[in-house]
Amino acid sequence: MASKSEQVFSGSQGEETIYRRVPEEKSREAEALREKELGNDAYQKNRDFKTAIKHYEKAIELDPKDIAYRLNRAAAYLAQKEFDKCVEECKAAIKVGRENNADLKQIAKAFRFIGNCYKDQKDYEEALKYYKLSQSECETEEIVKMIKEAGKQLEEVEKELKQSLVEKEKGNGFFKQGNFQQAIEHYGEAIKRNPKDAKVFSNRAAAYFKLEKYQEALDDSDKCIELDPTFVKGYLRKGASLKCLKRMSEAAEAYNKAKELDPTNEEAKAEFDKCIAETGDPQVDPEEIERILNEPKIQKIIKEMKAEPKSLLKHLQDPVIAGKMQTLLENGRITIP
Repeated sequence: MASKSEQVFSGSQGEETIYRRVPEEKSREAEALREKELGNDAYQKNRDFKTAIKHYEKAIELDPKDIAYRLNRAAAYLAQKEFDKCVEECKAAIKVGRENNADLKQIAKAFRFIGNCYKDQKDYEEALKYYKLSQSECETEEIVKMIKEAGKQLEEVEKELKQSLVEKEKGNGFFKQGNFQQAIEHYGEAIKRNPKDAKVFSNRAAAYFKLEKYQEALDDSDKCIELDPTFVKGYLRKGASLKCLKRMSEAAEAYNKAKELDPTNEEAKAEFDKCIAETGDPQVDPEEIERILNEPKIQKIIKEMKAEPKSLLKHLQDPVIAGKMQTLLENGRITIP
């Protein structure tokens, strides 16, 4: 027997077909709307985006077919500058919207939010792409204006990138002439115009190194690696700078990373071996010893070794770790149980 909250009719064969529990469905929709309103209050009145997101999540769970709740959560992510989450949410909203015949204005809004994410990260090319997709769904004065502005910003960026290359080439020219200070100045101008070019940081690191400004060379090497963790020269520059700063164990790590990225690199192999040999020198800089001793990984190994001496054997298979442990042992900072 069907309950009072269910609709029933007889089919052609006399079977009873029980429809969805309409009152229950309406109740969930109403509850979802309440969660949305609570989210809106947190977002608009208190700028409490985390709380807003929690309420929007509940609304989505209650009514997963309504694109509006996903758009609201995307807006909260955008407000927190959680761009990847915002983009992911918008793409999910577009999918849900397509499947449930959502208003094209809502689909357009999702594309616009994605465009805003890229614009805020100064990726105007991608921003323009998504603004145009938004326009294709629903053209408004607002989106036309945003497309125009993003286009202008993209033109400015492209102009700056071209000038950055010009400055980089000027720097290269002065470097070849042995005028390293002038090279540094032009590399600096190139970086101002394109701070995402790892190779320019590598080039400036080389110029600083030539002037024996090893800390500056190290800083630029680290920035180069941050921008492109696969760029071998960045690790070679870092290793050379650390070596001159008498930080042998760290230099060995940099050269070892270069070897991992390019096993055929002879410079990385030779310099790594030199650093390992020098790391075992009893006359090594006391500050270097302290750096080694305070490394979290080394501390963990020492703790394990005290509990189980044989555990050291597996760590000694890594030549960098072996060199560090040898330095600590020869300088009396550790003992083998």
